[in-house]
Amino acid sequence: MRRRTVLATGAALGATALAGPLARPAIAQPAKVLKFVPHANLTSLDPVWTTASVTNIHANMIWDKLYGLDENLVPRLQMLAADEVSADGLTWRMTLREGLLFHDGERVLARDCVATLARWAKRDGFGQRMAAQTEEITAPDDRTIQIRLKKPFPHMRFAIALGSSFIMPTRMAETDAFRSISEYVGSGPYRFLPGEWVSGASAGYARFDKYVSRTEPTNSYAGAKIAHFDRVEWKVMPDASTKASALITGEVDWVDNPIFDLVPQLRKAPGLKVEVFDTLGVIAVVGMNHLHPPFNNPKLRQALLMAINQQDVVDAVLGDAAELGRVGAGFFTMGTPNASQAGMEKIMGRRDIAAARRAVTESGYKGERVVLMSPSDLPSLQAIAQVTDAMLKSIGINSVYTSMDWGTLITRRANREPPERGGWNAFTTTWTGINFINPGNAPPLRGNGFGGWFGWPTDEKMEALREKWFEAASPAEEKAICEQIQLHAFETVPFLPMGHWFYPQAYRDTLSGIAKTVTPVFWGVKRA
Repeated sequence: MRRRTVLATGAALGATALAGPLARPAIAQPAKVLKFVPHANLTSLDPVWTTASVTNIHANMIWDKLYGLDENLVPRLQMLAADEVSADGLTWRMTLREGLLFHDGERVLARDCVATLARWAKRDGFGQRMAAQTEEITAPDDRTIQIRLKKPFPHMRFAIALGSSFIMPTRMAETDAFRSISEYVGSGPYRFLPGEWVSGASAGYARFDKYVSRTEPTNSYAGAKIAHFDRVEWKVMPDASTKASALITGEVDWVDNPIFDLVPQLRKAPGLKVEVFDTLGVIAVVGMNHLHPPFNNPKLRQALLMAINQQDVVDAVLGDAAELGRVGAGFFTMGTPNASQAGMEKIMGRRDIAAARRAVTESGYKGERVVLMSPSDLPSLQAIAQVTDAMLKSIGINSVYTSMDWGTLITRRANREPPERGGWNAFTTTWTGINFINPGNAPPLRGNGFGGWFGWPTDEKMEALREKWFEAASPAEEKAICEQIQLHAFETVPFLPMGHWFYPQAYRDTLSGIAKTVTPVFWGVKRA
């Protein structure tokens, strides 16, 4: 038994002995508060409506899922007590654990899960595939979810665990998947405090004392989700130096994705730790609008490949923290089974700006303005945009560098109108490596038009190859199809891969128990 436990036990026994007229009233203990600085402003609270990673961090705080991925990307039961699949693979029966509650005190019922899965499936890549081969999803009773399929879907557990299938009350889950929810009743270990949310400044969360955690050890997004803090307070700090100073002085406890230029300083500061918890990293991406000129022209998009220099991007973003980055990023995450060198000479061969300029001219480009959106409050993405702007101009493209905060950018990128009516042509972002380990849920690789990611390419062959991947009979066959997908992507260029790196987390060394996850989670985190 730890000494602190012994002392606590002794104090409790002493209080019992003194019970009666001489007993003293209990002294209220100060609340345990964790102060966190997210990498971006929290503007949208709906993880189905947006793919912004800051929204995913928020979602994991307040909602739970039916399955959770462990550190090896193996899906585990989370809100479920059990699941079973019929011998023919056509019927799944999932049983909820006892005692699950929403933050408004209502029971989590199977019908809530059915509504959640239906909404999620309209926007998520895996979900869309699941829905396409689903006969019906029903709730035979309060704890049972039944999915009847037209044909087997062996990726079921992984799809639900990976996607934004956060379990919400039916009334919220029935919101149109292409509209944002307006209520934020959760099912997870922390409650969102709407009255403390000030976009651009702060957000507040309180422990949900009635949350029923699993008993297995925490393992990434699976296992126990125990909230050790009474409150978690988010402090939005757009300025990188301000974040670092606040962490060094102890004003805050944890900074998500500190700017790479400050990583060496933070590593030397007493009382701090800087670690990488996401072992898959992120892929830098330039998204392009396929609806309007000039990037609705595949020949122009192909010309851009000739001018990409991933090393320029990595150098601009990482600076002295070069060991956290690498070049050679294709359309699947480097170091994972489906990554390959197929077609990579198109972006890793010798750069020829003169040839790229000729290709731009030969594509029929007419000098149209290219509105390139850059987030002013995210230095890494801003650096990608600056390199991209210079690259576009070097090959004769009329790039108009347009700076705005990230919240404004993620709102504007949903606008399908032409740039002159509030739309856009290109923007910079990063995608978590986990999203590109296969084509099942790689939104920028989709070719399903308005049903897909921002940019909305329509590409029937890409969709056919993706369907073929779902039908693959072995990992070797899956890998071969992924090579075909990558070669096809180099022809159609749905987006530009610009490099690969690993964002660190910086935190006070009094914190422990931080899980190895793609984006920060707060269950299991303790203060010494």
